Amino acid sequence: MKNFLKKNIIKKICLIVFLIYVVVIFFNQQQTLASYNTQKKYYIDKIDEAKKYNDTLISTRDNLDSKEYIESISREKLDMYAENEKVYININK
Repeated sequence: MKNFLKKNIIKKICLIVFLIYVVVIFFNQQQTLASYNTQKKYYIDKIDEAKKYNDTLISTRDNLDSKEYIESISREKLDMYAENEKVYININK
């Protein structure tokens, strides 16, 4: 009878330890999953930014040969103007 009680107690202790282990593993996995979801959102945002930048590059590439784009680059980057165009310079800058 004593042997049976010892085995029963040992089984209960093992079961309790196993359940505690399962609960601890479950919570650790939940934390890991939450971390992965945060990383997923971060990388999705980065991909969206890269897609928007890619779209602007594509639109710029498509407009490279247009007269308006060439004129705007000439004005902004090279300080070039049309022959009969009046240029006003702000001396307060």
